Amino acid sequence: MRAIRGATTVAENSVEAITEAVTELIDELEKRNQLRPTEILSVTFSVTRDLDAIFPAAIARRRPLWDSVAMLDVQQMHVEGSLPRCIRFLIHAYLPNSAPVQHIYLRQAAKLRPDWGLPQQKLQTSQHAVKSKV
Repeated sequence: MRAIRGATTVAENSVEAITEAVTELIDELEKRNQLRPTEILSVTFSVTRDLDAIFPAAIARRRPLWDSVAMLDVQQMHVEGSLPRCIRFLIHAYLPNSAPVQHIYLRQAAKLRPDWGLPQQKLQTSQHAVKSKV
């Protein structure tokens, strides 16, 4: 079992904006990780307190085969100065240990984890090169 993180942002608190962003986030998750919904054990979505137009899990459940995935929506802890209108996820999925995991950070959320903006394989190669020089 592997954990995959991801996040995105929306321009406004509307059903349309949140639906578009969550759909884009899940599309990228499935594409970059070659992940099928039948391999997903659970998803926790968190949203900042300024987003309440729709539950991200309600959007995900509309997708083919996602209705059998265990999902939970929660409100992200508020920290003064944190990124506004942000949607995050933590996914637990059955993936081989040899498969590289691509964490998905889109839109303004890319600032949250610039280290995960690179493909995981390139990141591991860079870390190995640094360790070799030490």
